[in-house]
Amino acid sequence: MRQERQIHEARQIEPLFAAITDWDNLWRAYRLAARGKRRKDSAADFEQALADRLIALQSALRTRTYRPGAYRHFFIHEPKRRKISAAPFVDRVVHHALCNVIEPICEAGFVTHSYANRRGKGTHRAVDRLQELACRHRYVLRADIVQHFPSLDHALLRAKLARVIADEEVMWLVDSILASGVGALTTEYTPVYFPGDDLLAACRPRGLPIGNLTSQFWSNVFLNDFDWFVQRELGCGAYLRYVDDFALFGDSKAVLAEWKEAIVARLGRERLTIHEPQAQVLPTRCGIPWLGFVVYPARRLLKRRNAVNFTRRLARNLDDYQAGKLSFGELDASVQGWINHVRYADTWGLREHVFASHPIPKPSA
Repeated sequence: MRQERQIHEARQIEPLFAAITDWDNLWRAYRLAARGKRRKDSAADFEQALADRLIALQSALRTRTYRPGAYRHFFIHEPKRRKISAAPFVDRVVHHALCNVIEPICEAGFVTHSYANRRGKGTHRAVDRLQELACRHRYVLRADIVQHFPSLDHALLRAKLARVIADEEVMWLVDSILASGVGALTTEYTPVYFPGDDLLAACRPRGLPIGNLTSQFWSNVFLNDFDWFVQRELGCGAYLRYVDDFALFGDSKAVLAEWKEAIVARLGRERLTIHEPQAQVLPTRCGIPWLGFVVYPARRLLKRRNAVNFTRRLARNLDDYQAGKLSFGELDASVQGWINHVRYADTWGLREHVFASHPIPKPSA
């Protein structure tokens, strides 16, 4: 079997921890962590004594005296309310150093059509793939996982990683990062009891801080078994997933309904649930809500909420620019980012309307 063979081969790569703590890898990790953030105090402070700080970090990792620092928490409200946890800069360097080495090993065992946080994938390719499948099939079952990041169980995740990573020192680092996030999303999680649970189940460590590079990567690791279950055991080749959103396509409503029941049971083994009322088998011609778009076999529309949120944000940014609180470069980056996202849908008229009502001023000389 492809997945088991790749896992076996991955176990032969030794020593992984030496590769993680190698000077060149730590330097590369610093560059990745600092990208786009060098003006921020935390990155600037680290850079002032860069060589000394990397040497100290390398020593702390190799002697296992490294301890992650405290997170800084804040909330964002668009497109929906989410608690973001920002790790100290040095910890972000460690996250990159770890992922640089173990991500390619795990990546080799991932299914093809998982699109989040992977090189050569991304949002727009996930939308392209969904529309391609909508053209081929009559029905779709689209679902999403309830409280995805707050629900991910640490013991289950660790077991999945240990199947691939044989290096005990690497697992020590994994454990350190996991432990640092315990409690970060407690207030965002609604307890769920699964068959066989006792009263202590509520105390199981769970939750991956939203904002960590490791959390994005480990989310894919956690759900990879589920991806293979859908493709192998259910036999659904017309499947794709983006983080906690996934879709199965077919030409039989009855088969897709059976698959939904099997999915609920299988995710229950992972201590996860889906929004069942919203997970309905529907004709693809009715349009599929997907990553901020509504996708039809022959066209794509932008969700109204996306346009409303951007228009509000643009109005605030224009006010801040006029007040001197925002540079033209920052204003333009926000505008261009939105345009580059929504141009993948039929939005020419919408864009004309938005920028007619909120004209972008010319940059100051």
